Amino acid sequence: MATVFKNLLSNDVATTRTLLNEAIPITGTIVSGTYNDENIKDYAHGMFQSVYDYPYLSSSANHIFDLTYGYSSDLSSSLNTQNAKKLNVYNQMAQVLVGYDTNGAVRKFDRDGDLTSGDKLDACVFINYSRLLTKDEVKKGSFRLTLSGSSGHKTIGDYNGVNGYKVNSPAGEYGVLYTASAAVPGTGVGLIYYQAGVAVLTASSDIVTLAEDFTGSYTISGSADQVRKCWDDNDFNNTTELNSTIYFCRLSNNEFNYSSNPTYLSGSKIVTKNVSSDPSVSYITSIGLYSADNELLAVAKLSEPLKKDQNNELTLRVRLDY
Repeated sequence: MATVFKNLLSNDVATTRTLLNEAIPITGTIVSGTYNDENIKDYAHGMFQSVYDYPYLSSSANHIFDLTYGYSSDLSSSLNTQNAKKLNVYNQMAQVLVGYDTNGAVRKFDRDGDLTSGDKLDACVFINYSRLLTKDEVKKGSFRLTLSGSSGHKTIGDYNGVNGYKVNSPAGEYGVLYTASAAVPGTGVGLIYYQAGVAVLTASSDIVTLAEDFTGSYTISGSADQVRKCWDDNDFNNTTELNSTIYFCRLSNNEFNYSSNPTYLSGSKIVTKNVSSDPSVSYITSIGLYSADNELLAVAKLSEPLKKDQNNELTLRVRLDY
């Protein structure tokens, strides 16, 4: 326990924010059935389908994402399979990602993300990525998804994500997905919610012609199967936000030249002195950060002891990451 303390001033403390990115590839071979669909988990409730990187019963399997499908009340029909569940899926996702209008009604997903009276996405495929993959958020401008069908291959991306992302969502920032890098307004085919880690794709043929019409007889799991069969490749960069506080512990020439370690004294004499008139010497091995009431909060260890006497000054940099 320290017996001498030194207060840290405002210019002794600095804060930094670092964004770490990692490339995430999700190949079509995994999603579309490398393991004979043993890595695909369906549930009794039938409201979504989970995709794993290995057979999901394996202890080494990691959850990659969930797939589901839903539509708004404009497409509702009692003749449709799982009609109520598809409505519930759409409304639940819209509540979280789009929010409510001034009248308290759930907003629909908007093709351009401006939430005006423009074109809406009434039937949507939802890809809810695992937090294991997205970390704190998907890096803006990095999302690419390639699908293939009877109309050929199409790559969907947030081509305008870096400078054109939206901030009018209760779930955070999001970008519009396009099938061309030109990112022409009015041609969006989906949305990518960066912090939530959710991609919303229109189920219409302007992405790629899939095998069947989703709004009809297909179950939600059946719709998810159709999406997986069209899946060629998916790539994006995740983001981990690393916040740091840096403390500059400054030891002037006349400070901390004496140790509080009991072994520093022997017979009331300083053991590091050969002659009583010699200046006292200490060896710095650790730094303690204390609260205002002298409670020890953190300890930093040096890789090797540093000699400290009246002839030198030290500045030790302590970094706390969180």
